[in-house]
Amino acid sequence: MKDLGSQIAYWDGIGATKTFTHPVSLSWLAGVNPNARVLDYGCGYGRVMAEISDHGFSDVSGVDLSPTLIERGRESRPDLRFEVLDSPPDLTYASARFEVVLLFAVLTCIPDNDAQQALVAELSRVLAPGGLLYVSDVVLQDDERNRDRYAAHAQQFGTPYGVFATDDGAVCRHHDIAHLRALLPDFDMVQERKIEVATMNGHRSQAVQMLSRKRY
Repeated sequence: MKDLGSQIAYWDGIGATKTFTHPVSLSWLAGVNPNARVLDYGCGYGRVMAEISDHGFSDVSGVDLSPTLIERGRESRPDLRFEVLDSPPDLTYASARFEVVLLFAVLTCIPDNDAQQALVAELSRVLAPGGLLYVSDVVLQDDERNRDRYAAHAQQFGTPYGVFATDDGAVCRHHDIAHLRALLPDFDMVQERKIEVATMNGHRSQAVQMLSRKRY
């Protein structure tokens, strides 16, 4: 999946030094059994995994395409389970393996529509019917700086509006909320909220969090 794999060099380099900030709404997981099997896809160095584990969840796994980020996670939290993705988005887990899947600031790192759809399909495969998918991602920004770089990147490369390159070399995407909702045809929305986050390069950006349930 070239749209994921092509940025491994970034995430194994400068990307591995970043601090990730999307907040976890633990109240959204209040009704989940603490023994539920949880997967954090694109876990980075395990920040979200650590938070929910410290909150009482006992069966938490994380996967990421960056060996450097995974090693950072293993060093900081050797008690947690980390795995490097060899061929993203493909997972080694059996179908319906998990009750909860977390997808925090991952779609923003995948500019291509087909690659996003393939990822969501794979997450749906490993999520049990009735299981929860918790997405947190960045939406389209309305300031001049972002509008200009969306337009410039679309004109130069023919990418969807919202794709842009950061100053330090990552290609990212900000999303129309309707696009994110449309990625989840097999899910029913449980909760949705708009939030503000600090980006990995220190800017303030508008984001959205969605909690949806896989249909039986």
